Amino acid sequence: MNKTAPNTRQALLELRDVRRSFTQGRSRLDVLAGASLTVRPGEMKALVGPSGSGKSTLLNIAGLLEKPDAGTVFIDGVDAGLLRQGKRTLLRRQHIGFVFQFHRLLPEFSALENVMIPQMLNGLDRFEAADRAAQLLSMVGLQDRAEQRPGLLSGGEQQRVAIARAVANAPRVLLADEPTGNLDPETAKEVFGHLAAITRATHTAALVVTHNQQLALNMDSILTIENGHVIELA
Repeated sequence: MNKTAPNTRQALLELRDVRRSFTQGRSRLDVLAGASLTVRPGEMKALVGPSGSGKSTLLNIAGLLEKPDAGTVFIDGVDAGLLRQGKRTLLRRQHIGFVFQFHRLLPEFSALENVMIPQMLNGLDRFEAADRAAQLLSMVGLQDRAEQRPGLLSGGEQQRVAIARAVANAPRVLLADEPTGNLDPETAKEVFGHLAAITRATHTAALVVTHNQQLALNMDSILTIENGHVIELA
């Protein structure tokens, strides 16, 4: 495992004693029963485990897409549970980036424009957004493909654009849900390399759900969910 030196700086993502249950008929399913974790600047943590173990629920809660029944979510030291919906949405938009298994790029726009759009929605003017988008595409090795629409890009190239888009607004936290799950092994390795490099370079805290054991072994630690608790495997 490629562990980094211990980081004593404040965690950018922290979950404390998070609980989430669902009702199925007359049964209650405790998916998270006191889950806690921290991810610090420049750190990558893998979240592994079988389907139905609670990984997606935990990721949704960490990304402020879903509220826990109890417990606390801190994003860069801010207690998200104390915020009203508008402030919570703003915190998510400004401080959290998402990478999904399927790139979800807008097909009618170029790679450059796909990375520009979230910046412009966040208030940046077109010229500044274009300049930053070009820099980010260069960081993932796509400077020569910037004007191409997604349909003309390979699967690996599309995912690299998705990574650049996810960090376009300089989020403090990056959440990835099977970001290489739709790719062949060699392409997955290449895409993960870009994801890791951009996480380290921008000092982002990354939590990555994956079934790829080889990629998990290249992160700082491997987590799983057992009986509703987050357990560190390595």
